[in-house]
Amino acid sequence: MDTKLTLKLDQVVIEKAKIYASEKKLSLSRLIENYLNSLTSDQPTDDLEISPFVKSLSSGVKIPVDYDYKKDRSDYLDQKHK
Repeated sequence: MDTKLTLKLDQVVIEKAKIYASEKKLSLSRLIENYLNSLTSDQPTDDLEISPFVKSLSSGVKIPVDYDYKKDRSDYLDQKHK
């Protein structure tokens, strides 16, 4: 059974959420419902099993937290076009 809920949120947050929901082809109501459902789910997200397909996509490469890919790309292009 659907029930109406009134929320007071910052206008900027609402606009960003509407854009996000639109990009995902969801209504804002459905997006919020899915989010609240994930927060209150009985199944902890830490225990979710990763499918074999998703595991196969992992390269095993560890990327440093402070890795600056823009600088790395710029250096690569500088060398390439010398």
